[in-house]
Amino acid sequence: MKQSFLPAILLAISFACASEKTTEMTETPITYSFLVGTYTDEESQGLNQVDFSPSENKLEVRTIFPGIQNPSFVVANSAGDKVFTLEEIGNVPGGNIISLSRSIENQSLTKLSELPSYGDHPCYLALSPTEEFLTVANYSGGSLSAYKVGKAAELTHLQTIRHEGSSVNKARQNSPHVHSTVFSPDGKFLLAADLGTDQVYVYDFDMDAPEPLTLNNTYKVTPGDGPRHLLFSEDGKELMLVEEMTAMLDIFSFDAGKISAKQRISLVTDGFEGDVGAAEVRLSPDGKNIYVSNRGDANTISVISKTASGEFDFTQQISSGGIMPRNFNLTADGKYLLSAHQASNYIVVFERDEETGKLTQTSWKVEINKPVYLFRLGD
Repeated sequence: MKQSFLPAILLAISFACASEKTTEMTETPITYSFLVGTYTDEESQGLNQVDFSPSENKLEVRTIFPGIQNPSFVVANSAGDKVFTLEEIGNVPGGNIISLSRSIENQSLTKLSELPSYGDHPCYLALSPTEEFLTVANYSGGSLSAYKVGKAAELTHLQTIRHEGSSVNKARQNSPHVHSTVFSPDGKFLLAADLGTDQVYVYDFDMDAPEPLTLNNTYKVTPGDGPRHLLFSEDGKELMLVEEMTAMLDIFSFDAGKISAKQRISLVTDGFEGDVGAAEVRLSPDGKNIYVSNRGDANTISVISKTASGEFDFTQQISSGGIMPRNFNLTADGKYLLSAHQASNYIVVFERDEETGKLTQTSWKVEINKPVYLFRLGD
């Protein structure tokens, strides 16, 4: 039986001082909304939505689909009426991939379909540019799976590929760990970052084939890097890859499926001592700045800017505002950045200088249990 949950559980509301944030009465209020993936400890927890209305001095979070285990990653289609999430669990034959319909009017979610991920601990989802296919990265399973998305967002499993190999860090790289799967903007390629084998796998993607993925080539990063998340520039010619275990950002050129090194930037300052865990990489909507989070003992967000020469310069490093900034995201207009903290259980808001890209932490902050992913709605 289908289940539908209305967004009725208000978890927290945080207000800044009204004197600090004022807008003209004639200005139309803007609300920024994000789906929030979490790790769960209770049946009442699950998928959440955060709504941020700066002109109304309001930041709030509510649970919109409880009763799901560890929905640590969530995406939606461009219309916002179809949502895809996962259950990051280890099981046979793996975790679960779930599709849901979303009511734009009342923002409720209704479960449509559920399939196994065919690999333990799924941790990343990607919709193809046409929104007709979905891929999942299985971290513990060391594999990736592809699905066809039907008109009603029902899922059909098409293919599962298991990686093989290991790398130099025997404690963390004794087997494959696929950490992300990302489509190129033209939809011709799917890239999989494998922390366990220190490689990025480039797959040809043929949407007309019964099994759409075929390995084209692999790119080996520096041994011990642990590639985690990656993203493309809007034109698909550049690739940014965050290396979890060494807290480095690698910037590559990408041409016809081939990766070439361009620049390598450290995410820690000189003299830093302690554990690191670089996590998320995002590009500002205007394409001027790269933002990268770093966990461990660092708990920072780094701001990196593109110069007129095409090179990238380190612009700023700022405290993420909490502990374990596994994920963050920017508003579509680039005015704000929201940072989610898995260990300190809240989301904080930064203002972004649209000229320099630099961040300033605001007093807006909201509690939520183990937030680990933010998906921007309304794109």
